[in-house]
Amino acid sequence: MLLTRRAGGRRVARADATRPRSAWWRWRKARPFWGGLATVLAGLEICVIPLAPLKVMLQQGIAGIPSVLMGLVMIVMGLTAWCAPHYRGLAGVLTVLMAAAALVMSNLGGFFIGTVLGIVGGGLMFAWQPVPAPEPTAADPSAADPAADGASAATGPAA
Repeated sequence: MLLTRRAGGRRVARADATRPRSAWWRWRKARPFWGGLATVLAGLEICVIPLAPLKVMLQQGIAGIPSVLMGLVMIVMGLTAWCAPHYRGLAGVLTVLMAAAALVMSNLGGFFIGTVLGIVGGGLMFAWQPVPAPEPTAADPSAADPAADGASAATGPAA
């Protein structure tokens, strides 16, 4: 953060756009990050459980293939929410449906952990709304005076 002087002599902190931390913060705030993260973790949980050794899994049976497929779809939905936030509603609904189906078809949805994470992640993705850009205020000198950028303030023909 850099400190700049404003009118009145007080110092105000502003974010430097070239710093990696501020770029990460802006990227994370512009998409449903936490919902996508919970969905990716749920997909990993549901994918990995059927790949456990047989000592851990008492009966894997036919649950192996749908588990891996459902987990991959959930991972793709989480990544879709990150890369294309305008599809967050569809991704959230499909994630909740996959998590509910995984409860029945995939070893209790990754021993309930994957199902709970999927439902929470899908709900967070569906509920997320982008924050609108703030409108310029009168305190901002460049927004208050249109001639401040060097443009002429005259709107009619010169007399």
